[in-house]
Order: sequence, then structure tokens, then C-alpha cells
Amino acid sequence: MDETEIHDLADDADYAAASQQGSSIMSGNDTSNQNNPIDPENAETVYMKDHVTIHPSQYATVRISGRLKLIKQDSLLFMSWMPYTGQTSNARLSDRDKNLYTIRAVSFADIRSIRRHTPAIGWQYVIVVLSSGLAYPPLYFYNGGLREFIATIKQHVFIARSAEDANVFLVNNFQDPLQRILSSMELPRALSSSSFTDSPFSDNQERLEDGGSRHKRDISIQVLEKFSLVTRFARETTSQLFRENLFDDIGTNENKKNNQERPHEIASNEAPIPSDPFELDKTSLVWGKPRQPPLGHEEWATFLDSEGRVEDLNALKKRIFYGGVEHSIRKEIWPILLGYYAYDSTYIERQHFMAVKKSEYEIIRNQWQSISPEQAKRFSKFRDRKSLIEKDVVRTDRSHPFYEGDENPNVDLLHNILVTYSFYNFDLGYCQGMSDLLSPILFIMEDESESFWCFVSLMERLGPNFNRDQNGMHSQLFALSKLVELLDSPLHSYFKQKDCLNCFFCFRWILIQFKRQAKTFSYNTKEFEYDKLLRLWEVLWTHYPSEHLHLYMCIAILKRNRAKIMGEKMGFDTLLQYINELSGQIEVDGVLREAEALCVCAGENGVAAIPPGTPPSLPVEDESIYQHDDEVL
Repeated sequence: MDETEIHDLADDADYAAASQQGSSIMSGNDTSNQNNPIDPENAETVYMKDHVTIHPSQYATVRISGRLKLIKQDSLLFMSWMPYTGQTSNARLSDRDKNLYTIRAVSFADIRSIRRHTPAIGWQYVIVVLSSGLAYPPLYFYNGGLREFIATIKQHVFIARSAEDANVFLVNNFQDPLQRILSSMELPRALSSSSFTDSPFSDNQERLEDGGSRHKRDISIQVLEKFSLVTRFARETTSQLFRENLFDDIGTNENKKNNQERPHEIASNEAPIPSDPFELDKTSLVWGKPRQPPLGHEEWATFLDSEGRVEDLNALKKRIFYGGVEHSIRKEIWPILLGYYAYDSTYIERQHFMAVKKSEYEIIRNQWQSISPEQAKRFSKFRDRKSLIEKDVVRTDRSHPFYEGDENPNVDLLHNILVTYSFYNFDLGYCQGMSDLLSPILFIMEDESESFWCFVSLMERLGPNFNRDQNGMHSQLFALSKLVELLDSPLHSYFKQKDCLNCFFCFRWILIQFKRQAKTFSYNTKEFEYDKLLRLWEVLWTHYPSEHLHLYMCIAILKRNRAKIMGEKMGFDTLLQYINELSGQIEVDGVLREAEALCVCAGENGVAAIPPGTPPSLPVEDESIYQHDDEVL
């Protein structure tokens, strides 16, 4: 494949794991590097390969190439990767940015496994997983050399193929405690259809789906296993920078007030709990502005000119952030928020656009509807995806009046849209969780074509969450861990002590955007609960004050429960169960206010903690290619 070819890595298993490494292993600050210095006089380079590449975003056009080495010193083997210097065509990444990805002499004594990926179409790459369960970004071998890389390692280090996956080479003999925990909990999985037929668990799929409780269905053993690949950001340097800039005027506060207002957080253990460096009640009073009534029809009209153009998109988004939208005008506003309609389009242009896109939708839908039974017999991927969709749609929001009852036509629409999307985006296909994201959109739009295109727009942001190795989830959970370190260092230290730094207990919150988490308050009605979800989603879609506000929401929820989590000394399995049991108990408006306060507190440090390309950021149109310079840093 031509190295300069423009290629989208969105279907690649681990591009987001590469994205999340933007500041993960800073030059000279990696712990393993400090513990394993190499004496150049006694070192021997046993393998060297140029133009081994890291992708800091989902596009192949955004790349950092470098030199990969295996270095032997005495009886130890080390691996290093050094980026090339020189001017890049991407203004967003300087040489200093590229240097953040440098791997300086990590010893194979600190490496747990190497995962090899050799797709039939595309580039080969490896993922090196450390003994801690964290990983370096994927290393792509554009010019070959992967086989020689593995063969050289075998000559100097004892490695063995994993019994579960022939593409995984185990460096250290270990038994993963996380896998033992997940297996004992018998959590059902949520597989991408692309790996459905190849999975050793596929024979048990129906039993797992039908036997478990609904709230556990979306969590995947396979997905959570892969979170051992979640990487870590720069350690001492970055955390020290954060500590030096943590708003001294806020100081350290006691938890007495929090415990009085939230009695369910009082820990039952007598051990002292480290104080919260950002007491939410105080910060929300300073920065978290009160929520407002939803945007109504008359006020909405003031944002439009006489032909229907939105005159000030930022002002509109800010207004929606603080109050949401009245239900009666969501059908008009949601397509604009999602980017399906251009904000500067007129009424007439939107009507014409709607007609054009409806015809396009019907063409795509007819592609799969015209498949004959004989064709389907020879089209296993279509059969598998369609079967998985059929199982999911009959269990999606069926308690809501819009979807309840037998032979509900809206359930059929849900099915048709999801199968059509699997043809529209055939590389991604369908994964469990997508039906949860589409259901509210169809409820609002009440039109098959319009719902489809709004869903397409949403998946432009969230699609990486559903790639076969859950790479978008890697990226977000990785960023979440670093934001916890920034905003609550005692809680971060606790998670580190309990081996929970990967934060994948927040997996479901992020995957389906807090669906089924909203608290119903005093109105015990399905419609009110659903309205809270709709309000939350339209607030998150504004990307105000941050496109990653959902990560700050996670932290706000964790802070509300930190006393109980730390006081009861919850480990991973207990914490995962406790987080899942919070379903339906999250007070949306209060958490949004606190999330805003945390976002403002984090400031530029918070922005720096989230690597470029982390979902739900929109794809960047960039056709530039990195130039390859032979000079090594």
C-alpha cells in the first residue's frame, strides 16, 4: 500500500489507543526508562527498523514516523522508538509534541505481552503491553519488518503464544486478576459484529444475553479485557505541573458539608478519608451557573434571521447548554446541533436537503432489502449483523410508550435504520449499544430518513467507541484517568492503589452517554425520565464549555460518591458493581453544574490532558502527510 495514500483508520482496531498517547510517555519521565538506563558502550543493537509509525489521531494522514530498535545489554533486552525530527505538515504537532510519544529503552522485564495485528488489508502493527496492564501506542510497520521484530525478540527473551489468542505473545507468565474477577461475575459481552462469528464465546451469546440482568447486558468481557491496553499519561512531570497550577484560592476543604447534604456518601469505615481538593459545593457556587428553563419556541425564533439561518451559533449552544430545549422544537434543533443541517442554511435549503437525503437513504436501504434468501445464505456478515440487530431492537426502550407493545411499527423503523447504517458504514457495521443511541433520535424526529441521517452525524462523533477493539473507549478512559489525577489527586492515588487507574468502571456511562442513569426525581413517569436523558444529550452536543464535558460529568459523579468508595475500600470488582447500581440515581442538573465547575477549574491543564482526536470530537479534514526525515531526535 502506498504510504502516502489518504486512508481513514476509523475501522482500525487501535487508532484511538494511539491518539490517547499524546502525552502518555514523555521524554525522560517514564518510570521504566529511569529504572533501566543503557550504557552505550556495553549495548548492542540487535534490531533496527526505520519508518515505524504512530498515529496520534484516527487518520492515516496524521502520523509520526520514527526508528524502532531492540537493544541488548548484558542479559537484558530493551526496546526504544524515537520520532524523526524535522518540520511536519501538521501545524498542530511540533517536534516537542512528537517527543511526547518517545519510548526510551523500556526493558522486556517490564513488558507483559505483545499483540500482533496482521490484517489482510491495511498495515501491520503491534501493541506492547506493560506488566502494569498499561500500553504504548500501536506501532505501524509501513515497510514490513514485523516478522523480524518478533523473531529477534524470540532470540533474546522467552515468549510464548497465548492459548486464547495466537496473535498475543506473552513475555511474563501471569494470570490476569481482572479476567478472574470478570469471569466470576459472568458479565455478558457486547461484541462488534465484525468479531461476532470469530469469538470463542459466540456459542454462549444467546444464553448470556437472555440470562443476565438488563443493566449488565452492555458490558463486555471481551471489551473490558482489552482495557488492559489503556495507557497512562506523563507521570511525574505532568502531575507536578498540575499540582503547581491547582487554584490555590480554593485550597483543601473538609467533607463535612458534603456528608451532611449527601448522607448516602458517609463511609462506614472509621479510617480517615483524604479531603477533596475541589469541594464541589464551593466550586459550583463560583463557576457552575444555575440551570435555566428550556429554550422555547419564541426565544428560538430570536436566534434566526428572516430566512431561517442561525445568526449566532455559539450563543445558541450556550443557551441550550444552560437549559436544554423544549420538546416541541427538538425536531427542528437537533439536526442543527448534530451538524446534519448547516446552521447557516435557510428554511428552503433545509427542505431541499431533506428531500435529497431521503432519496439517498432509500437507495441504501434498498441495497439490503433487495438481498434474496439465496444471497443471504452466502453473506454471513449480513446475516450475523441483521440477527444481532433483531435481538437488540426488541429489547431497546420497550417500556417507553413510543416503543412498547407487540408489533410496534417504531421497533421496525429502529431495525431498518440500524441495518441500513450497517450498509452505509460497512467497515464499522453494527455493535450493541448503537440501538440505545438511535432510539431517542427516532423518538424525536419521528421520520425514518431524518433519524438515520441524524444518527449518522452522531456516529461521526461516537463511532470510534464501537470499533472492534473499543479504541475510542481506550482514549476516553485514558483521558478520564488523567483528569481524575488533575482534579482529585487523593482519589487518583486510591484508584492507583486499587489497580483501577484504567477507569473502565465508567465504561457504560461513556459508551451510551449516561443513558438509563438519569434520576426521575418526584415524577415517577417514563416520559419524565426520558426527557431528562434528552435534555442531557442536547446539552452534551453543544460542546460547551468543552466537547468532552461527559468526562467531567464522570468525575463529578465519582466525587459525589468518593467518600463511600474510599471509605469502604472498594476494589475493582466491588467498584464496578457499585457504579452499575447507580443506574437511575444520577441527578442530571446538579451533576451538569458540577461538571461545568470542574471543567473551568481544570482550564488549559484539562485541555492538555485530553489527546487530540479523543471522541466525541468531530473528524478533522486534513489531507496533509508527515514528511519523513532521516534525522533521529
